[in-house]
Amino acid sequence: MVSSIKIAEAAKLFENSQRDINIAFVNELSRIFHLAGIDTHEVLEATRTKWNCLPFEPGLVGGHCIAVDPYYLIHMSLSLNYIPKMILASRRINDTMSHYISSEIIKTMIKKGISVMNSNILILGITFKENCPDIRNSKIIDIVEDLEEFGCQVDIVDPWASKKHVFDEFGIEIKDFDKNIIFDDYHGIVIGVAHQQFKSLDFSSVKSSKKIIYDIKGILPKDCVDARL
Repeated sequence: MVSSIKIAEAAKLFENSQRDINIAFVNELSRIFHLAGIDTHEVLEATRTKWNCLPFEPGLVGGHCIAVDPYYLIHMSLSLNYIPKMILASRRINDTMSHYISSEIIKTMIKKGISVMNSNILILGITFKENCPDIRNSKIIDIVEDLEEFGCQVDIVDPWASKKHVFDEFGIEIKDFDKNIIFDDYHGIVIGVAHQQFKSLDFSSVKSSKKIIYDIKGILPKDCVDARL
């Protein structure tokens, strides 16, 4: 038990903001490593040989806690005439990761000689995290909108998300999940959420000169994808 509700709420804001900051740090390193030609997931695997390394990974930050609570702390800080520079920077980094990923998907397609206009893209997952049906503040929708602005035709499958909830929230009709997905219909496959069902899919026939696989979550081996965070 804590002494007051203020302490309890402050503890919640502290914990969620701390996680947001840690994820932002890894996201920034991921972008730096990419420019340097270094695979981030290999780096993270190496860092985990140290017992006290914090196991954060790059990716999208959505949901109704980590992506929201820092703003309460920011609001309180500004009302006290204090500018919370680290919290603001972390929010800015994490909020723009979806657009960074969109641009990397497009670049990967162009490098492989795939025409972006009228291309068919399949995004695996729309929930804000794996193995749950929660779509609140999902950043996948940013990627969908970005790709559509480039002229891509985007399909989404998610075995966890409610088709009705997705349509009500985003106006998007997601397709039914089938473990025997026909990848031949698509020029690009984007692994957006690490659902267990996606980990069991057979991607061996996908990687070709006419397709790309972009793995946001790093669930596939490096040599099985064209690019990943």
